[in-house]
Amino acid sequence: MITFSHKYRSDQVEIMDDLDFQGEEMKNLLKDLKTVNKWLGGNNITIDGLQKLLKNHPKSKSITLLDIGCGDGEFLRKCSDFGNKNHFNFKCIGLDFNENIIAVARKQSNNYPNISFEKVDVFLNEESIPNCDIALCTLFLHHFSNEKIESLLNTLLKKVNIGLIINDLQRSKQAFNLFKIVSKLFLKTKTAKHDGLVSIARGFKKSELESISKKIPNQQSAIHWRWAFRYQWILKKTYER
Repeated sequence: MITFSHKYRSDQVEIMDDLDFQGEEMKNLLKDLKTVNKWLGGNNITIDGLQKLLKNHPKSKSITLLDIGCGDGEFLRKCSDFGNKNHFNFKCIGLDFNENIIAVARKQSNNYPNISFEKVDVFLNEESIPNCDIALCTLFLHHFSNEKIESLLNTLLKKVNIGLIINDLQRSKQAFNLFKIVSKLFLKTKTAKHDGLVSIARGFKKSELESISKKIPNQQSAIHWRWAFRYQWILKKTYER
């Protein structure tokens, strides 16, 4: 039974967080996730953040993007297409701790020579996180406790030159109930139906993101609500004088 609380983030576990998750169910889940993002325009939230952080950045200079929890690399391919269209020189690196998903990402990104993938657990191997200009966390942070999120963001801010873009879920009863209806109609896998509800229950209130932000030095935060039931959180790196 998946429960929802307005007051607290859920600590229930998502099926796809299992390192052994693979095979047809994994492939079908990735298709379901792609469908949901297409309906709700979720990737556009991160692309908009990129445009904001790169507003005054010279397009002639190479820009390294690091996607934390990259899954099958779908979003990095979107970033690469956006970069080509707008004359940015992107080098894209995807990190994920599931070797099975990394294998799918590499296969699906064969036509993108500027995209590479590495198997890294960002919590256990901080030294393996590459330096970059911008780090991206799309639907990633809600998998973890507030304490782990704070630790990771502090680590990532040391790795980036420009900033971080976070795109994650609002914890909303309305979203929770709406997903129940939509998933029955359109999603094929039990995993997507289960994990979608758990994800929303593990999502955030704006005040919770603001509380985490106050504990992270050397950054300037902007948190905005976006459709559908998402938060865009941009952390622009500041430097001590």
